[in-house]
Amino acid sequence: MSDVIRLDGLSLTRTQLVAVAHGAAVALDAAALVRVARAADFLAAQVDKQEPIYGVSTGFGSNADKLLGAHRLRDELPGAVKSGQSPHIELQRNLIITHAVCVGEPFAPEVVRAMLCIRINTLLRGHSGIRVQTLQALANLLNAGIVPVVPQLGSVGASGDLAPLSHLAIVLLGGGEAFVDGVRMPGAEALARKQLQPVELSYKEGLALNNGTAQMLATGVLALQQLEDLLDTADLAAAMTIDAFAGRLGAFAPEVHALRPHPGQVKVAANLLRLLEGSTLSDIAYHLVPKFRQWLPGSWHTAQAQALNFDIGWDWVPLSQRHGREKFYQRFLPFRGGKKHQPQDSYSLRCTPQVHGAVRDALEQAKRVLEIELNALTDNPLVFPDKIDAKHVEEQVISAGHFHGMPLALAMSYVKAAIPVLASISERRLNKLVDPSTNDGLPAFLIGNEDGTESGHMIVQYTAAAIVNDLASRAMPASVYSIPTSANAEDHVSMGANEARHVLAMVGDLSKVLALELYTAAQALDLRRGMINAARDLAKQSDAESFASKVAGGPLPEGADRAVFLSEVNALREQLAQASEFQPGRAVAAAHVAIRSRIAYLDRDRALDGEVATAIAMVLDGSILDAVRHG
Repeated sequence: MSDVIRLDGLSLTRTQLVAVAHGAAVALDAAALVRVARAADFLAAQVDKQEPIYGVSTGFGSNADKLLGAHRLRDELPGAVKSGQSPHIELQRNLIITHAVCVGEPFAPEVVRAMLCIRINTLLRGHSGIRVQTLQALANLLNAGIVPVVPQLGSVGASGDLAPLSHLAIVLLGGGEAFVDGVRMPGAEALARKQLQPVELSYKEGLALNNGTAQMLATGVLALQQLEDLLDTADLAAAMTIDAFAGRLGAFAPEVHALRPHPGQVKVAANLLRLLEGSTLSDIAYHLVPKFRQWLPGSWHTAQAQALNFDIGWDWVPLSQRHGREKFYQRFLPFRGGKKHQPQDSYSLRCTPQVHGAVRDALEQAKRVLEIELNALTDNPLVFPDKIDAKHVEEQVISAGHFHGMPLALAMSYVKAAIPVLASISERRLNKLVDPSTNDGLPAFLIGNEDGTESGHMIVQYTAAAIVNDLASRAMPASVYSIPTSANAEDHVSMGANEARHVLAMVGDLSKVLALELYTAAQALDLRRGMINAARDLAKQSDAESFASKVAGGPLPEGADRAVFLSEVNALREQLAQASEFQPGRAVAAAHVAIRSRIAYLDRDRALDGEVATAIAMVLDGSILDAVRHG
């Protein structure tokens, strides 16, 4: 991608906006500037004609019925010190300096840069009345690396993001505060450092600069950009967990999802099959999967095996308990190990396409809304200088409602509700991995705990549960709570800025839950693969009698069924001995290697806080996904 993004008001993409947010410069399209100049000249001519135009020759809000004169009334008093400034110009300046009243922590620089880019792009449509020199000054501010300080709280998404956008514009006037090279300073100083001059606003320019949906759009685009990668991460985490469970793949078959073809669902099912391609753990025969048994000094008889932190075993199903199950035991040998004798996995595994897919569909809907908004005109009033058949100025300068953030607000509400859903199913998979009653034969909390002193991954699930609860409590849609503002002139507002801001923060917390699942699934996968390959190695080295030491419930040596028991044990032994080494899917294996390059297998309890932080960092920087995409 070019380091310079050309803006024309018509073709800005989400990818380009993200590039600008992270440092790319912008250039203004020459043809678009012609449109900008035409609208500004038209507006100036109407002011000269003393036409009543909202926000240009009238006040704002409940002051819209007050027409501006040629000068202040007080200028006519005897001895008055005249301001020397037109009320039309003073109006625009006052609009910015009085509206810059947001509070709270500042937005991150990338959010503010995206806001600036969006504002420039919408003004390039040529229907706002801003002058070319003012628009170029805004672009110069962005390209110089000046990042206005924009506190996060203060927009109701009514006349757009009035207060946050005023914090952008006030720096252009030499006021407010800004960051330059990471240092916070007064706006005037920031301009001076970059050899830029403050701007004096002209007709409607204050309104053009602060009336629009740039904050909610910027935060929404950046949130969805992160969420797109997290959806792929979620599929990867699910695939690693499925391999760790030796899960069933039939639920992801194309013919299954062709019968309910929601686009996201179909895509996730295909993703899972691709990620699990090459796995010899998934769809494994039930009887081949051993269950965890606590390590004891006599568990293994070779030095190599003795180094393991687990023992393994099966339970034999006696002949007397097989009545009505004969056909099943013709297909699967009569041993109960780690994998339960059931043809379907739990919802959190087999319903992954339906849940992840629904979240993907919510994202796609939001993307469609945002992509329209990126090149939409969102200020007010709108200037149509080329409408030659107009009888009155009201037909050429039209007050409408494009600033209203409801399209964005509802799209963000949809995504906002989807994020805890994705986090919740991830936490449920994590919980299944650590719970010995649900993890299909893995040790409790994924640690051998032979001396009763270890907790393993127990509290990792606590942390995930805490985050999921927090996400769920924040999922209430802000878009349904309209609070009228501006003396009831703005009597229905969207709260879209709050909604998009919530989504951006929640996406960050979702990444933590997915990282915790990947961290835990890697441990579970090591154990599952280690246990079954240990069974395979033992099978190669032993006969039926010695292998039978790993099988509980068999008859005594003098028992009537001893010969049948040993025959069936030998069949189990032979199947394991003849099997190739058990491995996860190739993509899952690549992700596992990436995790293990920075986080070691947990063979004994140790401090986990640094490892959890590392796992989260690997999700955020994309290194686990990159290992799969480029491995």
